[in-house]
Amino acid sequence: MRRPTPRLTTSPSRRRVALLLTAALAAAAVPGLLAPAAATAAPDAAAGAHGATTVPTLVARATLPADHLAAGPPSGALATPANGRQGPFAGQVVPGFSGVVDAGDGTFWALPDNGFGTKANSGDFLLRLYRVDPDWQTRRGGSGELHLTGHVQLRDPDGHIGFPIQREGTAQRLLTGADLDVESVVRAPDGTFWIGEEFGPFLVHVSATGRVLAPPVPLPGATSPQNPYLGAGEQPTVRASAGFEALGGLRDGRYLYPVLENAYLADPDQSRRVVHEFDTRRGRYTGRTWDYRTDQVGDLVGDAFWVRGHELLVVERDNLDGPAAAVKRVYRVDLRREDADGYLRKELVLDALAIANPYGIGAGDGYGTGDPFRFAVQSFETVVRLRDGRLLLANDNNYPGNAARVPGTPDDTEMVLVELRRTR
Repeated sequence: MRRPTPRLTTSPSRRRVALLLTAALAAAAVPGLLAPAAATAAPDAAAGAHGATTVPTLVARATLPADHLAAGPPSGALATPANGRQGPFAGQVVPGFSGVVDAGDGTFWALPDNGFGTKANSGDFLLRLYRVDPDWQTRRGGSGELHLTGHVQLRDPDGHIGFPIQREGTAQRLLTGADLDVESVVRAPDGTFWIGEEFGPFLVHVSATGRVLAPPVPLPGATSPQNPYLGAGEQPTVRASAGFEALGGLRDGRYLYPVLENAYLADPDQSRRVVHEFDTRRGRYTGRTWDYRTDQVGDLVGDAFWVRGHELLVVERDNLDGPAAAVKRVYRVDLRREDADGYLRKELVLDALAIANPYGIGAGDGYGTGDPFRFAVQSFETVVRLRDGRLLLANDNNYPGNAARVPGTPDDTEMVLVELRRTR
């Protein structure tokens, strides 16, 4: 198969179709369809101290074409066909980003997940961290392209992983999507990475070059249906694909805060998402937990980001996209503050379906790219607070499955920068 040519700019025909589609959807929308459900949070995102109002504003955007292929062996031979795409693909698919780390120099480390969704269909997908250099589209211009300038390959040459892997018996033991479902990432002060995973769920510690440094750490009492240690007749305690989608840290350079994406199967409150604390110095969980309650039972925790002190940003999302999407939010929680029911108090920071776009950034690129800008992707799975206070958001596009922007066309990978502007 000929390798697809990366799309660097939106073609005039696609742009015209996207504009017409956006207009038609807007005209046909039922009033209130896109309005978020009643939030349980304090209204800090709307009215701050002294009557100031926060207006989340899109200031930059960059995309990686959905069909972009990175160097490597063919992938996706068993991927589910969708949106006119069918594997195998002549290289390594980059199916969006489930976790992002600010490298501190204008570039980022970005983590795709396990590839195509299951152990069975992702054995030819290599687990990597990509170095991403955005040429942001801003009010002053810019190409709006995401450039992949290199990658780190996750591998286990020392045999720390105690269960059989796809490339068992090879020297480097490169890790694939049949081995781990990597979903979240934090960089430690020493340059190593901690990765949250869903098949276990596990926490995985790797070097700056991707080498597994120790056996993956399981969460006591938590097993998914894909857990390699699940015994015959043993029942899982967490749902499939509901592990550590979110990982915040490192507080004091030491503590990680992994959050389960969904509720424990036996939990009587299916809106509860449990925040755990992990001590990286001792290599074990502290036993401290906190309860986060989603606005709706079906909502998922897509990411977490440690800000300072005991504060975390938490992505809460529904599992819908395009015009049907209703919950794509960022909340702030303080681990010292709980409500009367013992759940963390939530303060709305950002509704990602209502981002001001006065500069027309990304306009014409499909549904939700007007003003307001709507990050109406299914898998909103990244929030990073930059040093200047702006928020970086990114999506996992579940290639080739998602088509939120233009129906029938796989979604690009998007990174956007949102400024929380205060007005009076």
